[in-house]
Amino acid sequence: MKLLKLLLTIPLTAFAMPVVAGTLENVKAAGFVKCGVSTGVPGFSAPDEKGEWSGLDVDLCRAVAAAIFDDPKAVKFAPLSAKERFTAIQSGEVDILQYNTTWSLGRDTALGLNFRAVNYYDGQGFMINSRKLPAVKSARQLTGASVCVQTGTTSELNVADYFKANGMEYNPVVFEKLEEIRSAYDAGRCDVVTIDQSALYSVRLTLANPAEHIVLPEVISKEPLGSAVRQGDDKWFDVVNWAHYAMVTAEELGITQANVGDMKVNGSPEVKRVLGQEAGSQLGADLGLDRDWVARIVSHVGNYGEVFERDLGAGSPLKIARGINALWVNGGLQYAPPLR
Repeated sequence: MKLLKLLLTIPLTAFAMPVVAGTLENVKAAGFVKCGVSTGVPGFSAPDEKGEWSGLDVDLCRAVAAAIFDDPKAVKFAPLSAKERFTAIQSGEVDILQYNTTWSLGRDTALGLNFRAVNYYDGQGFMINSRKLPAVKSARQLTGASVCVQTGTTSELNVADYFKANGMEYNPVVFEKLEEIRSAYDAGRCDVVTIDQSALYSVRLTLANPAEHIVLPEVISKEPLGSAVRQGDDKWFDVVNWAHYAMVTAEELGITQANVGDMKVNGSPEVKRVLGQEAGSQLGADLGLDRDWVARIVSHVGNYGEVFERDLGAGSPLKIARGINALWVNGGLQYAPPLR
C-alpha cells in the first residue's frame, strides 16, 4: 500500500518516453528524401545517360519531396538490389522503399514494414524467345525449361509454386540483380524469364531483338506494388501514402499540371479544399505539411494519370494500357479515400 501511495505521488512525466524525432522531422532537417529504388527497371525507376532518374516509382518519391519542400528534386535516389532493399529501409539508410515491391503479409509483419497505397497493380508472368521456342504459346508448355528468376523476390516463390501445382519440372537459374537476368536471358542461358509483367515489358525493350520475345498470357500471381516504410512512424506513413492518394484524387477531379493554378481560383468547392484554398483547412497541417501540399504535387509531378501515361503508358516506350490501374470510375482499382 505504501508503495502504491509512493507511485501515485510521482509525476506521470517521470514515466514518459524520451521524445525522438520522426522521419518527417529528420527529412525536413536534412532537406531531402532518401528513396530506395531498383538498379534499373524502365518505366518504374531507371537513370538515363546523364544519371537523371525517371519512372513511376521515382515520381512517387518526387511527389513526397514536392509536398514537403515544394521541390521535386529534393530527393536522393539509392539504387538497391532485391537482396539489399529490405535491410536498407529497416536500417534507416533510406526513408522510402519505392522498388516494385509487392505488399505481402510476411513483409507487412515479419520484416517490420508498413504498406498501404498501391501505385501499380501487377501480376507475375513469363517471357520467351519465340524464335527459340516457336511452338510454345502457354506457360503450361514450359515443363523442363530453364527459368531465369531473381533471388529474394516473390517471383522466386511463385514460380516454384506454379510448376509444382501443375506437375511440371523446371531448372531455376537464379540471379541477384535484374540486369543479370536480362543479360543471361538475352545470351540464351535460360529459356524463360519470369518477373512481374510490367517488368517483362521493360526488359523486352532492352534486348538485342525485342520483336522476337513474347509475353505469355498466363498471370500466375497478384503483385500489388507500392511504397514501404518502417513500422512505428505513423506520421511518415501517412505522408507517403497520401502523396499517392493526392495524385489519384487530382486525376478524379480533373486537376492537371496545366490547370492547377486556375483550379485554385475557379475550381469547385471540393477542388479548392483539396488544393488548400478552403479557409481553416487542416488537411495539410494534420500531415505536418503546408496547406497547398496537393497543389505542389500536381504542379511539379502531375496527377496519377499524367504520371502513368508519361512513365508507362502511351507517352512512354512501354505503351502499357491502364487496365486494372485505371481509376475506379473507369472500371479499374485505383481508388483514393476522401481528402476531407
